[in-house]
Amino acid sequence: MEQIPGSMGWPIVGESFSFLSDFSSLSGIYNFMKKRQQRYGKVFKSSVLGRFTVFMTGREASKILLPGKDGMVSLNLFYTGKQVLGPTSFLQTTGEMHQRLRRLIAEPLSLDGLKNYFQFINMLAIQTLDQWPGRTVFFLEEASTVEFWLFSQKNIILPSLNAVSGKINKSLNIAVHSQSEWKYDNELRAHWRGAGKVWANFKIISSSFASLPFKIPGIAFYRGIQARDRMYAMLDSIISKRRNGEGFQQDFLESLIMKHSKAADGGGDDENKLTDTQLKDNILTLLVAGHDTTTAALTWLMKFLEENPDVLEQLREEHRQIQANRKDGEYLTCSELNKMPFTAKVISETLRRATILPWFSRKAAQDFEIDGYKIKKGWSVNLDVVSIHHDPEVFPDPQKFDPSRFDEPLKPFSFLGFGSGPRMCPGINLAKLEISIFIHYLACRYRWSALEKDDSVQPTLVRMPKNKYPIVVESL
Repeated sequence: MEQIPGSMGWPIVGESFSFLSDFSSLSGIYNFMKKRQQRYGKVFKSSVLGRFTVFMTGREASKILLPGKDGMVSLNLFYTGKQVLGPTSFLQTTGEMHQRLRRLIAEPLSLDGLKNYFQFINMLAIQTLDQWPGRTVFFLEEASTVEFWLFSQKNIILPSLNAVSGKINKSLNIAVHSQSEWKYDNELRAHWRGAGKVWANFKIISSSFASLPFKIPGIAFYRGIQARDRMYAMLDSIISKRRNGEGFQQDFLESLIMKHSKAADGGGDDENKLTDTQLKDNILTLLVAGHDTTTAALTWLMKFLEENPDVLEQLREEHRQIQANRKDGEYLTCSELNKMPFTAKVISETLRRATILPWFSRKAAQDFEIDGYKIKKGWSVNLDVVSIHHDPEVFPDPQKFDPSRFDEPLKPFSFLGFGSGPRMCPGINLAKLEISIFIHYLACRYRWSALEKDDSVQPTLVRMPKNKYPIVVESL
């Protein structure tokens, strides 16, 4: 059996500084991977962020690592992510516990469950885009704010949201008949200002995942733990009020609390019984996992469309046709989402080209072999997704943005935009829904141009444009 090649770097810190430095480079984490693949091959070892890690790439590695067949591997977050998200996050649980949490989460994230939020997303997109023409827009920041507002409304994690939810719904009902009448009133604005603490804590939490694992004041990891504790204190208050019957609302949190309370009173199945810790860990996990990824996807999609006018024109034509065939009203309907085949290909090509999550991390649950190397139980094994998405044998001219790559089905495990296997992204339907709605109104009503040409990415786990993609927007 061959010895796994690679370098462990410096004592204690390993290759962490090189790893973190490459996060900020033009190619992002792909730069770290490519240099070592050229030196060692498709499988190499390293010491990154406090742990021994084996990196690998290729479809064959994907077939072994992602399905998790026979309990061979489990999800493996970095130490920082484990500490911030908590032990009962569905990202950290395994086996039956993971399946149970996925089942509970799947219902509100299903296509049927998301219909309840279609109108809200519709109007949120219209109201947001209405404010853009004639000014410089940092798209990443705008998309991030909208995404946070959407997730907070859906999951109810903002303080006092139930006090204004009726006004939100009333505003949305008005908007269906008259877009111009849908404005934030003073109470809604006050609520948004009150959410500033939650928003600030979330940004600190999000930025702490790719940091050195030292609980030292001033270090990103330490700040992330503190922000998580402040966020959980707010959730404790909300959950307590909900359990006492205050501010009832039909949302994701309420459904879990009702199941928990029913089970706790002896009237329900223990399979649906969740502790407060499980509730908090998984609400935060959904926010963290869904916010940055969808924000990044929408931003990269805007960038690629602006840089590829032929693709943009074909996209516009698809959405103009949808609009022209609409019989009643000027607003997108749920049924029209099924009339966007080219849009679906654009989304997939965006996820391939940008590779928002550059690698998937797993932990070996048993000894196994891959490419002639023996992987030992307990080892961290990271799958390099960027290299898979840029394999010229599967995707000719991989740097080119070409949605037609998805005209025909691809070989299994060659496209991993939403992952694969039992750990596949649970929010896939929500992400596609949001992006499709925003793209519809963008394509039909606006044009935009970039103010900077910069492909560098932020030093975060989720790949995002470093310059936040500044654009100028005009009405068509």
